[in-house]
Amino acid sequence: MSKLGQIGAKLHRGEVSYDFVGHRKFWFSLSAVLVIISLAGLFARGLALGIEFKGGVEYEAKVKVTDSTVQDFGDAVKATNAKDLGDPVVTTINNEKVRVQTKPLAQNDIGVVRAAIAKEAGIPADQVTSQQIGASWGKQIADKAILALAVFLGLVFFVIWLYFREPKASMAAIIALVHDVTITVGVYAIIGFDVTPATVIGVLTILGYSLYDTVVVFDKVRENTRGITGSNRYTYSDATNLAVNQTVVRSINTTVTALLPVGAILVVGTWVLGTGPLKDLSLALFVGIAVGAYSSIFIAPSLLAVFKEREPGMQALRKRVTAKKAQVAAAAAPVAVPATAGAARSAVQDTPRKADRATGAVPTPSSRPMKAAAAGRPQPTRKPRSKRGK
Repeated sequence: MSKLGQIGAKLHRGEVSYDFVGHRKFWFSLSAVLVIISLAGLFARGLALGIEFKGGVEYEAKVKVTDSTVQDFGDAVKATNAKDLGDPVVTTINNEKVRVQTKPLAQNDIGVVRAAIAKEAGIPADQVTSQQIGASWGKQIADKAILALAVFLGLVFFVIWLYFREPKASMAAIIALVHDVTITVGVYAIIGFDVTPATVIGVLTILGYSLYDTVVVFDKVRENTRGITGSNRYTYSDATNLAVNQTVVRSINTTVTALLPVGAILVVGTWVLGTGPLKDLSLALFVGIAVGAYSSIFIAPSLLAVFKEREPGMQALRKRVTAKKAQVAAAAAPVAVPATAGAARSAVQDTPRKADRATGAVPTPSSRPMKAAAAGRPQPTRKPRSKRGK
């Protein structure tokens, strides 16, 4: 068995453990810092919305892609000095196409930019395709994405409540999901990656992944807390912490296995191919999977324990468990001998020895007292050896 497998077995049996729930204040504080940084980046920099959301003009042309293709086409488009051109976004598709996206332009400027792209690619202008994307269409996409997110969260709350019969579990799961989405969106704002429909798909995907991991932990919590109010062994927080320890190795294995291929897609899409959809989708998946695993281990179970510990039955259970632990600790403590009693006992034991040292006598071991001879009974006499046998 591997070392990680041995650790997992010990965690499952409760031989070793980490107090995830007991250190919840630290993890809550860390999450609060991450959320604040994400919101600060979101409000300070904002999201770099793709052309699908804010509208614009998109050009595509066939060209042999080289290392300088992106820089060359970007400079060529900027040199047109078209009105409201902004900073064009240039990406490559495989090794045979280049894509240029600009802000909404006037009809004349669209033709000027098309001609510049054709000249740089060395092809006729009519072989450069262009399409205008209106901002209204992008707004419809954004509204549908928000609606899909709201419906998803509503279904999540209902399904978890129905499965666990516990609204507090639904609340903890929803808070963890909002936590994951906030941090993921904040990373997009801080890094400056474009938000495209692929990004929306990635965000919805990570919500499902995070929810799956959280439900697995909650299912173990339910197993450990079944009938817990009838015993005095564990509090609800203790049983929840045991559940997290029993599933933490599985969560780590699942997360690492999922992050490796997604990380490879992110590297290829960002630094090798430079294509937008792969980059946008993989970044959302990578950040969301990592944050989702973190929240399912450190945030969601601790929130559930906090909510449940407020119930009167769980508070009474905590008092019984605390009292039992105090009794066990008192019974295991060694009995202290009073100092005066010990001194007196030592004095009594040392008195004969002091007397012996004073008189010079050698103490002899005590022996059993001999019985006195019965009165009037003749005592046998022993003959000398010289007269025996005569």
